[in-house]
Formats: sequence, structure tokens, C-alpha cells
Amino acid sequence: MKKLSLLLLGSILIVACNQKPEKKVKSTAFSSEEKIDSTNIKTLFNTALTQGQSYEWLRDLTQNIGGRLSGSPQAAKSVIWGKNLMEKVGLDSVWLQPVMVPHWVRGEKEVANYSINGNKKNVPICALGFSIATPKNGVTAEVIEVKSIEEAKALGNKMKGKIVFFNRPFDNTLINTFRAYGGCVDQRVAGAAICGEFDAKGVIVRSMTNGIDDYPHTGTMSYRNLPKDKYIPTAAISSRAANILSEDLKTNPNLKFYFKQNCKTLPDAPSFNVVGEIKGTETPENIMVVGGHLDSWDLGEGAHDDGTGIVQSLEVAYLFKKNNIKPKNTLRVVFFMNEENGTRGAKKYAELAKLNKENHIGGLESDAGGHTPRGFSIDANSVNTKLLQSWKKLLSPYGLHDLDKGGSGADISPLKGENVTLVGYRPDSQRYFDYHHTSTDTFDKVNKRELEMGSASMASIIYLMDKYLYNNTPVKP
Repeated sequence: MKKLSLLLLGSILIVACNQKPEKKVKSTAFSSEEKIDSTNIKTLFNTALTQGQSYEWLRDLTQNIGGRLSGSPQAAKSVIWGKNLMEKVGLDSVWLQPVMVPHWVRGEKEVANYSINGNKKNVPICALGFSIATPKNGVTAEVIEVKSIEEAKALGNKMKGKIVFFNRPFDNTLINTFRAYGGCVDQRVAGAAICGEFDAKGVIVRSMTNGIDDYPHTGTMSYRNLPKDKYIPTAAISSRAANILSEDLKTNPNLKFYFKQNCKTLPDAPSFNVVGEIKGTETPENIMVVGGHLDSWDLGEGAHDDGTGIVQSLEVAYLFKKNNIKPKNTLRVVFFMNEENGTRGAKKYAELAKLNKENHIGGLESDAGGHTPRGFSIDANSVNTKLLQSWKKLLSPYGLHDLDKGGSGADISPLKGENVTLVGYRPDSQRYFDYHHTSTDTFDKVNKRELEMGSASMASIIYLMDKYLYNNTPVKP
């Protein structure tokens, strides 16, 4: 037995000696200042998750006002709602910033169908923003299917008298669904401008989504420099309908497609950005913006796009006030009007900022839905980009692992400058394009805890930016 024990001990020692030494784990120890930051960030999350108001604010906005297309009565109601809410939260000052916005209306519900082998198939369809109406009796024509703008251009005069069907789906191998969206959206935006030049009768576009469903997705389109007599009606059909139509065209390439829509563009309408601020305690002349867009498309309730961004932005200020965090710089909350079909609010805000010689040092936009927080994209000089990335160890305990260079948001991007640090809030994107620009973008699709986590995430990075960027010069790490 003793001999056996010695042999066993020897074997253990041999194995131990042959094992590779463990790699040293990089230290995540906090400095004294980081400990303060960590405590304050934890407090912001605790408050958001136990006393947050964003979910009930969103319920009120979506259930009592609903979709808020620029120029609509609902958009006007949302301006009053936003101003009253900012005042209720107790911001130091609140005001309305006038802006003229486009006023496009959808009219009666659209219809579309075609027949194949004696069977009539109804097609879920919706007009695209800024499209003209069809003639009173609708449009009927043979269909030409294309996968890209380039393929359509190559058709030239073969498009004359036809309905051009753009059917390029998302690239579902892309993990970032916004990249997939960016790879397809040109056919929605520019399709009519290309096809109208060659006297096509109309354009239908596959909806911008990862999923296969029966909900058409609206969105803006443009005729660019076409003369008005070349404008053609343009609509989106659901992704499932696009797949079925594509298959039916293979068996009957001469089938005729019918659609009718009643939209029109009215004269520009008066509206407002809603602006409120907490005055800075040390450098009030330096301004940091946090915001989203108040308008939405008309089909749903504008919950994820961008009701969540609106209520999260205001909750940043609410969380600061609730925890007696006094920003060094002026913290300005902006509800921008008309992001969806013109970005007039963003342009007006930047124009007035320049006119008034305002000194913006940073900005954060939430316009990617209210799903689980993943991180932020950073549009800043290289030094401040590295600075923000150095905060990962403070933010990663809350699932905020992504701190990458990228765009910030359509509404704050006009503020871009060498020493202006712009950030986009980036939640998980996998479900966003299920709802984007559809009738299903409703309050019930938003998870309360995910929404509150997003508010706390935004408040945390604004807290850090306010603390370390307030000199308005690249801060050396």
C-alpha cells in the first residue's frame, strides 16, 4: 500500500509539473475615482429599475396619442405632451423650438392583388412616405422583378408601362441587423426615381425586415430630381407576399399586378422641437444633448421607433435629479420633430445652435429601439474615442460590452465637430426590424425592464461624459 501511495504521489507531481502555467488575468481593480463612478452608476441602475418612469410615460404617449407622423394632429398633441412632461420632471427650463415640417398623409387603406391560375391573391401593401397616389382606379400592369438599383438601371426602356418589383432581402448572415437594413434600403428610397425616369407605371418594394410575415413596412422614398410628370406611385409589400409573388412570377411571368393608394403631400406644417435643460454647475456654457425623435410613422403607435428613445432621454434627466447628480455642463434633453421624413427638427436645432453660438461638447441619441442594452457607438476624435472605450470595465457589468466607432444618430449628427463627442445608444437589434415602420410597433412590444435598463445605460454614459469631457478639448487618458 505504501509503495502504491508513493507511485500515486509521483504521478500527481509529474502531471502538475507538465501543466502550463495559468495566464495572468488582467487586473480590473478600480482607482479611487473609478470606485466613485462605479457606485454612482450602480445607483443610477438601481433607481431606474425600482423607481423608473419611462414605461408609464411610454404607455401614455402610445396609448393616448399613438402614431405621430409629422404635420398630423397626433404630432401636435405629442409636442404639448412632451413640454408638459419635461416641466413635470422639473427641468430648469423648457421651451418649444419652431420648425416647419413636411405633411404627407396616407389616406384610405391601400389595396393590392393579382390573379394566377384563376385564383385571386390579396397582397398586404402600404404606400411609402412622399409617394403620390395611384390614379382613382388604381394601377394594373405586368411585373418585372429586380434585385438591385443597378439591375433596374440596366433594364432601361424595358421598364416602360411595367410595375418594377424590387426584391432584395436582408442579408441574414449579418449579426448587426442595421447593416442588413443599410444594404437594402436604397431600393426603397431611390427605386421610384430610377424607374420613373424610364416611364415605369409603378414600383413595389419588398419590406425592410429580417422576418417573413404579412406586415408591410412603410418608410420614406424620394423622387430626387425627377420632373413631376415622371412621378410614379410607390409602395411596400410584406416580406411573405414578396416571396410568394417571386415564385408566382416564375410560373407566370406575364401576370398582372394591381394596386391602389390614396396618399398625398400637403403644404408644410408648423411644428416644434421640444427642449428642456438642467443648467450646468461649473461650465453651463458647455452643452450636452440627449434625445430621440418625437415623430413616428402612422401605421402603429411609434413605440420602439422612437417612443422608447424619447422616454429614455427624459429619464436620464429624471435619474440625475432623483439622485441629486448635478451636471457640470448643461444637460439638454431634446425631442426632435420630423426625423422620419425630413430631419427638419435636427437641421433646425443645429442651425439655431450655430446662430446662437452655443458650445455643444457632446450628444447621445436613442433611436434603435427599446430592447436589451448592448453598448454604444462612438463618433468622436481618436483620443476621446479611446477615453470612452476605457470606461468598458465600468459599463460591462450591465451588459454594455460594445463601445465601437460608428454613427451616432440622424438627429444629433448635424452637431458633429472635431471636439464634439457624439454617441448612439445601441440595444440588441435582432427584433427591431420585426416592428420597424409597421402597424405592429405598439406599446405591448416593449419590455419594461429592458426599457429601464436602457435609460440607466444612457444616464451612465452621460454621467461619465459630463465628468470627463467638460473642458471641450480632447482629454488625454
